[in-house]
Amino acid sequence: MEKFLDELTKIVEDAFEASGYDGIYGKMSLSDRPDLCQFQCNGALPAAKAYKKAPFMIAKDVVEKLENSDVFEKVFTAGPGFINFIVKDTFLTQYLNSMKSEEKFGLKAAENPKTIIIDFGGANVAKPLHVGHLRSAIIGESIKRICKYLGHTVIGDVHLGDWGLQIGMVISELYRRKPELPYFDDNFSGEYPKEPPFTIDELSEIYPAASKLAKSDEAAMEAAKKATFELQKGKPGYIAIWKHILSVSTADLKKNYGALNVEFDLWKGESDAEEYIPDMLKYLNENNYTHKSEGALVVDVAKEDDTYEIPPIILLKSDGAVLYGTTDLATIVQRIKDYNPDEIIYVVDKRQGLHFEQVFRCAKKTNIADEKLKLQFIGFGTMNGKDGKPFKTREGGVMKLHDLIQLIKDNAKGKLKDDRDFSEEETEEIARIIGTAALKYGDLSNAVTKDYVFDLDRFSSFEGNTGPYLLYTVVRIKSILKKAAEDGVNASNSILTPTNNVERDLMLKLVKFGEAIEGSYEDKAPNKICEYLYDLSNLFNRFYHENKILSEEDLNKKASWIALLKLTLGILDTGLNLLGIESPERM
Repeated sequence: MEKFLDELTKIVEDAFEASGYDGIYGKMSLSDRPDLCQFQCNGALPAAKAYKKAPFMIAKDVVEKLENSDVFEKVFTAGPGFINFIVKDTFLTQYLNSMKSEEKFGLKAAENPKTIIIDFGGANVAKPLHVGHLRSAIIGESIKRICKYLGHTVIGDVHLGDWGLQIGMVISELYRRKPELPYFDDNFSGEYPKEPPFTIDELSEIYPAASKLAKSDEAAMEAAKKATFELQKGKPGYIAIWKHILSVSTADLKKNYGALNVEFDLWKGESDAEEYIPDMLKYLNENNYTHKSEGALVVDVAKEDDTYEIPPIILLKSDGAVLYGTTDLATIVQRIKDYNPDEIIYVVDKRQGLHFEQVFRCAKKTNIADEKLKLQFIGFGTMNGKDGKPFKTREGGVMKLHDLIQLIKDNAKGKLKDDRDFSEEETEEIARIIGTAALKYGDLSNAVTKDYVFDLDRFSSFEGNTGPYLLYTVVRIKSILKKAAEDGVNASNSILTPTNNVERDLMLKLVKFGEAIEGSYEDKAPNKICEYLYDLSNLFNRFYHENKILSEEDLNKKASWIALLKLTLGILDTGLNLLGIESPERM
């Protein structure tokens, strides 16, 4: 199916052409005066310049061609040449009934499906997830789901930080605490223990202790750097410790990401790109892309028309150590080799913008990535506390993600009414779903690049533009449909024309589903889906309050309304799923 607005545009384009004008001027849009009309076309104004004719006269010509339309109830001009439209209810319901019977509500799959890799997550092993990891996970998961829904092949990669100095810090701290472990015995020749020498809780304590010591003790920092160097050179005992760190950390990460309904196709890290670095550096050197600057190996990525300074990207420091840019370039090499993607999307803190600008420019300049590969950086803003600063615990520390999830779950549980006949197990599950919806919707309803304030009470409210409000709407519809089924009322095969204004408004919002999803995909903006779902929920609740659905005596009208509710529920559930939000059966 064509999107509703596209179908209208095609009709108006034909009218422009029939009037002797280029059809390009017939593009339709939603009305910015919904009190006057539903849709509008402003094409007569730019057409006036091309045809040296008053825009009002061009608009009048087009309106005359549409006067006997089967699609429009009313077409009229306004102002200097705006054309306003109200569609016929018969056309509206015809489109709705087609949506109802089509897969994905008539949304067309991508004509040229892409292979898209989304790099999100970015957690460092040996450290617990904290609130700073929240946005990448939530936004990346939603973008992944939206791309998949439109028919693209999408590969989500957590891209762990698993090969840097933090690993050397853990190894050196472990040596200080347990020097007797076989990993530190250069003469050890047996099999290393299969059980890790630490739990996730112990590991979570080891790293901050090591980091704190290294910042104040030069010898400790040197020991960490030495351990990192020896690990990356393949020292067997350190490789064994590293594998323990990975297994313990990854199990915990999967648990915490899973609590947010976030899943990854790949659990790769910086270490996976290590083997690609030597050949990549050899290629860059042999093709004269690199030069030395103060002992470091760099590639210039600045352009003559730059309006701000873009420093060279450093591939090797003067001591021969690689940097994040080196690893990120090698990861692009690896991804091209393994998956030949059309697009790689990085969902990362916007403060990393310059870094990725350097990496992307270097990849293109050196032909590591050809012109057809799109490299896109989606930089997100910061989640702040009410003081406007990055969100902290009451004690001023960085809150662990697990603790934040528990906090918002407990808040949701406290708002569930005690008089419901929920078992303790069901209460816990409903609180989990509501809490996760509050957290994720509170994030995703903001523009990705925008900093926002984490407000627990507002996010978890059952009123207003919140996740719980959307869930409450979904549950209300499920309850009505369940009661209708118990009463023996089935949905009609066809939705009938609307009998009142709010029913018509609800229908008009439903037919805009395709625009909302495609617009969100084009801009990589889940907040557009949030806005659509919130508006749809408001319209349904108005419809619910103004019409006695279950007590309606006209059985045909009631059956039509049940069909309309089923369509509304399907679209709300689909939209929530694209945000990574579940919906309960009751609450």
